[in-house]
This record gives sequence, C-alpha cells and structure tokens, in this order.
Amino acid sequence: MEIKVGVIHAPREIVLESEESSSDVETAFTEAIKNDSVLTLTDERGRKVLVPAAKIAYLEIGQEAVRRVGFGAV
Repeated sequence: MEIKVGVIHAPREIVLESEESSSDVETAFTEAIKNDSVLTLTDERGRKVLVPAAKIAYLEIGQEAVRRVGFGAV
C-alpha cells in the first residue's frame, strides 16, 4: 500500500510503498505521536524511513493493494 507522510516545513512529502497493514501503520503513528518519539516505517524493499513525530504534518494511508497491474502472469 502507498503511504504518504507530510513533514512540517518541507515542500515535498515522503512517499513509500509498504507491505505493512493499514492498522499496523496507524498503530505505529498513534504511538509515535502519543510518546513524542520517532515513526518508523519499512518499505517493500526492507528500507526503513524514520520521521520525528513532532515534525509530522499528516499521514495518508492508501488502500491495501489486492494485486498490481502489469505484464505479469495472471
């Protein structure tokens, strides 16, 4: 699913594709805001993105993808 993180005083948002469920991302976001800690997200390649909770303007969680469109086997 696609996750977009808006950062305060940054002209561009952070966009990543993740295999985490939307409820897991929402829980991590809520905990980071509540504890004023760091939001840690992992993309589909295993790379981690760390964002200080105090700098997050918004978090947009896309729909969980059932399957991708492309020239793969059906």
